[in-house]
Amino acid sequence: MNLLLKYLSSCWFLNNPADLVPPRSFMWKNVSFYIVSGCIVEGLISDPADGTLEVLGRFIMAFSSIATLLLVEKKWHYFNQLYTSIFVCENFIMTLAVAAEMLDLWMTMEHIESRETINIAAAAFLVAWYIAIVSYIFRQFFNYRFSVSLIFAFSYFVLTYGVPMLLMDI
Repeated sequence: MNLLLKYLSSCWFLNNPADLVPPRSFMWKNVSFYIVSGCIVEGLISDPADGTLEVLGRFIMAFSSIATLLLVEKKWHYFNQLYTSIFVCENFIMTLAVAAEMLDLWMTMEHIESRETINIAAAAFLVAWYIAIVSYIFRQFFNYRFSVSLIFAFSYFVLTYGVPMLLMDI
């Protein structure tokens, strides 16, 4: 639990995730949570089979994007640390997104007129926070300038969410 809290503090930009070394079991539990929770959320939004395929596509894109970056940077030994850092924070943001979906359901049932504006604002905030977290993680691992880490974080977001979504629409 202590390790999880240290990783979660990275989501608030308080801890250097490069200093944390996760055991393999922690990494795989984190990945399992990502896949299971993603399949549940996507299965509720769309067809369960399509949702599962999209989550697996995101997982493959995340894995290959991080692996490619580490191979290019010649820092493969950071794989477990980097992957775990990103996925813990991604799971945290996904949990907040589920809470936002529950808020949307409640606002729909209560017929709140500003529901759509609130949902768009919450989604934009969570995406911006996610990109900021990934940018922070990249800066901590690779000592990139802010602008470079932000570009890599945005690219990572597009690769891991945009590409699988586009492939599912084909």
